[in-house]
Amino acid sequence: MHLDVAAVLVQWSAGGLLGCWVTTRRRLVGLGYGWLLRSVFVVLAFGGAAAGFAESTHTAGAVVRDAAAFLMGCSALGALVVSMVRRREGVTGERSFNPRLDLLAPLAGLIALLGAADAAGGPYPLSAARLVAGGLLLGLVTDAMLLGHWYLVQPGLPRDPIREIVRLCAPAWLLDVSLLLVPTGMLSVLSGSINDGYGGLLGAMWVLSAITTIVLLGVTWRALAEPYYSAVMAATGLLYLTILMSFGTDVLARALLAR
Repeated sequence: MHLDVAAVLVQWSAGGLLGCWVTTRRRLVGLGYGWLLRSVFVVLAFGGAAAGFAESTHTAGAVVRDAAAFLMGCSALGALVVSMVRRREGVTGERSFNPRLDLLAPLAGLIALLGAADAAGGPYPLSAARLVAGGLLLGLVTDAMLLGHWYLVQPGLPRDPIREIVRLCAPAWLLDVSLLLVPTGMLSVLSGSINDGYGGLLGAMWVLSAITTIVLLGVTWRALAEPYYSAVMAATGLLYLTILMSFGTDVLARALLAR
């Protein structure tokens, strides 16, 4: 199996757009937050499709990945346009934006990830599950960080939305790490069966990234329990670090397994 830029961008975008629906469905966060997330992940979705189209080889799985990634970007862009057209209705008006439209993009993203699993090679069910789990982790952590910033724009927003996203990050981390340990997985790297090329250093870095990710999520959750407004900003800062560690947890592992 191999690791490619297209798959990483597609899984990141798919997970982030699913997290967008998780938050917008509550109709609590201002419309601008949805605009922000859709804009960010539209760029990643189209970037993933472009990276895939630019590859020299085009297997059936790669074609499905790239076409579905393009469809994901179009779906998210369509939801963005509808939301902006109906902006005068706010989030609760009779003709306001329907959050169910935000489900179309991650559904297309799921199809893209199923195609990416075929293109990546290796045992198909395991490859597909790893891509989906990694997308959830990367996307949800990114959403949580961006939502933390949104509290500067909407300071009266209750903490339920960001707590929900942070809470979902923990099972996403557990699922991703568990799947990465399934043979042939990171246990083979840690035991030396798969040579990381640096005498086990990269394997140790993966362990550190995985542990640090869940620790940071725990500290972020505790910070959000504090009553002070500054606690949300502290949690946002912690989530920046969590994004970096999440990439170490998922992408570094798949890079080592692709050696």
